[in-house]
Amino acid sequence: MFFGKSTILATLAALSFATAAPSLTKKDQNSGTATYYAAGLGACGWTNSGSDYVVAVNSAQYDGSKCGQKIWVWNPATSTIAFPTVADECPTCSSGDLDMSEGLFGHLSNNNFDQGVFQMSWGYM
Repeated sequence: MFFGKSTILATLAALSFATAAPSLTKKDQNSGTATYYAAGLGACGWTNSGSDYVVAVNSAQYDGSKCGQKIWVWNPATSTIAFPTVADECPTCSSGDLDMSEGLFGHLSNNNFDQGVFQMSWGYM
């Protein structure tokens, strides 16, 4: 099968757009500690599995109207970004912290579950 130059360029442009880090301002960015939990029925009212890329937002910043919204999460130690969905509230998290599904935590930490936490930045998209 032959792909024309314009098809290849369009595909590369789409891929670079989809993987580009979001444009940030200080007011859009939060910093805190990432932890993980066994996802299930969340405060947003639906059930998730551990392989879903979902987060529980700390109670200080949780807003039920944000349920289902995508956020970006950046782990500077692994240079990894992900775009999970807000699905739950974390009452034991401090302001700025996120509790993540096991699949998301594993993705962002290169499957380093031994430490159990890492520093990250995040924001709403």
